[in-house]
Parts: sequence; structure tokens; C-alpha cells
Amino acid sequence: MIPGDRVRVTVAVAVTPEIAFEIFTREIDLWWRRGPRFRHFTGDHALIAIEPCEGGRVFEQAGADGPAQESGRVLVWQPPARLVFQWRIANFTQGEHTQVEVLFEAAAGGTAVTVTHSGWAAIRSDHPVRHGRQVTEFIDQTGRWWGSLLTSFRGYNQGTR
Repeated sequence: MIPGDRVRVTVAVAVTPEIAFEIFTREIDLWWRRGPRFRHFTGDHALIAIEPCEGGRVFEQAGADGPAQESGRVLVWQPPARLVFQWRIANFTQGEHTQVEVLFEAAAGGTAVTVTHSGWAAIRSDHPVRHGRQVTEFIDQTGRWWGSLLTSFRGYNQGTR
């Protein structure tokens, strides 16, 4: 593994892997944080979605009839254990992408959900996505970003199930 290539964050949720997978994928718009730090489109009617199949889109849309921004494609769809998708930031050029793997593993009291976001070493060091940060600082920031999202995911699970 190349230093600075990946981030790994784990959260425990008090639901089965089947329910955790379902919430992560089909209810993503309900738990994924809103605002410009987390979404391309920030209006009240903007949504984020994952099409539930290999080859399905990971995308955001500015309302039901608004423009869409594709963030990636589902590479592996293995409910309730594993999801892998390609991830692109809006300012990536053709061919630039990273990869997100999400594992759902039964654990005492529920499920351990682990997100591994890799492929950052292939993104040039002066790319705007890095905001001028050196490798270690950028990876730490990306880990905190995913940590914030998974905290929201855990809170949604605890509040609705």
C-alpha cells in the first residue's frame, strides 16, 4: 500500500448487517449530511442516490427534475456484506477517480460498518481536491470527513430503528 493512499473508518450500529446495508444504500439521502462540504447540490430538494446493482450510478441530483452529477459507479454489489463503488469529485478530470469499499460485518449488538476510501495516491499532489494540503494532512482530513458522515449514519440508524 502506498502511504497516503487510503482512509479507513469504522462505526458500530445497533442493527443487523441486512438493515445496515439497506440504510446505507437505499436511504443514503436521508442520512448523508447536507451542505457544500458533503454534497455537490445543496438545495432542500437535492438528493443523493445509489442505483442498487453492479454498474449502477452513484449520483446527486438537484431535485426530482434537476440536473444530475454522477459521482461514480457501483463496482461490487453484495448485500448485505459488501459494497464497492468508484468515486469522483466534481472537479476530477476524465480518468481520475478513487474507490470506496464498505463492509458490513456482524458484531456484538449489531454491525460494524467499515469504509475504506482508496486510490488517493493516483490523484496528483497539486490537485484542487487536496486544498494545498500535504499527504498526511489531506488523508487525516478525509478520514474526519468520512467520520462525520458515518456519525450521521449511526445517528440515523439509532433514531429510526
